[in-house]
Amino acid sequence: MPKTQNNTTNPTTNEYTHFVGVKFTNTPRAYFFGTQDKNYEIGEFVVVETVRGLELGTISVGPTPIEKYSTGLYLKPIIHKATDNDIRRDKKNQMDAVLAMDICRAEVKKLNLKMNLITCEYTLDKAKVLFSYLADERVDFRELLKVLAARLHTRIELRQIGARDKAKMIGGLGVCGLTLCCSTFLNEFDGISINRAKNQMLAINIPKLSGQCGKLICCLKYEDDAYTEKKKEFPELGSRLFIDKVSHVVTGINILSRMVKIESEDAVKFISLDELKKQTRFPRRRDSKNEKK
Repeated sequence: MPKTQNNTTNPTTNEYTHFVGVKFTNTPRAYFFGTQDKNYEIGEFVVVETVRGLELGTISVGPTPIEKYSTGLYLKPIIHKATDNDIRRDKKNQMDAVLAMDICRAEVKKLNLKMNLITCEYTLDKAKVLFSYLADERVDFRELLKVLAARLHTRIELRQIGARDKAKMIGGLGVCGLTLCCSTFLNEFDGISINRAKNQMLAINIPKLSGQCGKLICCLKYEDDAYTEKKKEFPELGSRLFIDKVSHVVTGINILSRMVKIESEDAVKFISLDELKKQTRFPRRRDSKNEKK
């Protein structure tokens, strides 16, 4: 499961001379940690402090001078290189997490709670066990916490996640054939509405516009601003133009090919935007940002 880094800005980077990228079990994305030791190698196991506690990770990006760190996110430290005991403990924790998940599922069923458990993970020192779950509504799990604390003898954390978070944790391939953006580099999920698809003049086919999570694909936002800007060059759909004293109505535009479809009483024409500008004038398009709201 991805480890969210603290979003507060580093008060100082003087405490570290280098930073490294670390990956965790079942997460393709690397997270950065600070260190004063430049003798780390890619593939080496390390113990790090995350917002969740002590965890075992693997170096995926070698030591880089701290001067090159520019994200502004707070760097937590690498505690030390992992020992054989740390590695054995992590494997044991993974097996215990499977048992803990079975216990939790049984208790959820007993208490008739409407929640779908997704993952279970122990921190390296077993100070905490973290369960993530999906639920349509808020779940009152106070009784579940009491039961789990009594049976697992550690601190319990239950975290409700959304469909996008589930896809981020599990991973997969997008319609483009590449690894899901959410499991590789996206930190936050901005509001993605169907208006973005309309702004890009895509066919409103919800199944084709949905990702592995069942929600609208995140990449709808990548080119949205570019479409908004480029559309300002085109006439409004439905606007009336006069070419050689003949009235035409704009019935379609293609941003990529820069073509405009115009119709008169007698004919339908496809004309390039550059040619259209030479033959007639049309009012500047309204601010597309207002159209998207």
